[in-house]
Amino acid sequence: MKKTMVCAVMATSLICLSDAFAAESKGAAKANGAVEHGRYLVMLGGCNECHTPKVFTPKGPQPDASRLLSGHPASEKLPPTPEGVIGPGKWGAVASAGLTAWVGPWGTSFAANLTPDATGIASWTPESFIKAMKTGKHLGEGRQILPPMPWPDIGRLSDGDLRAIFAYLKSLPAVANQVPGPVPPANAAK
Repeated sequence: MKKTMVCAVMATSLICLSDAFAAESKGAAKANGAVEHGRYLVMLGGCNECHTPKVFTPKGPQPDASRLLSGHPASEKLPPTPEGVIGPGKWGAVASAGLTAWVGPWGTSFAANLTPDATGIASWTPESFIKAMKTGKHLGEGRQILPPMPWPDIGRLSDGDLRAIFAYLKSLPAVANQVPGPVPPANAAK
């Protein structure tokens, strides 16, 4: 009788462990699937075009894989914007050579560091990311997210898609890069 009871307890324990491992594997696969889906959306959305510094090659600028999605390089100084090039009947905006900084009627905007470093999105939550993409406000309640960031289009994605993008961003290697804050236009009220 004792032997039968011990066997039954062991069999039940093995079934429970097997179920737990299966659930954990499903959870890991689901998380990995979200990261891969997020990677797909980031690549499709062209996020690297502005948020990844470039290396210059004979074929033109290419994303620097060692600084993937780390934003405008903090050490990169911008040349002065030529006087009178932006305005009606002129250019709408000009960009830095690496396409990580933009000057337009809104002032100067810099592509944010989207890596999970303290200088990037380390403190962000999925909810603050979703709110930022849906409201156009930094962390969902701060300053405006400036052009050329297409947050109105990204904000149309489902919460599930935005969570997948966030999961992918959190899976990246952290890159320490304190991106400068936006600079208001020269003609802003003083």
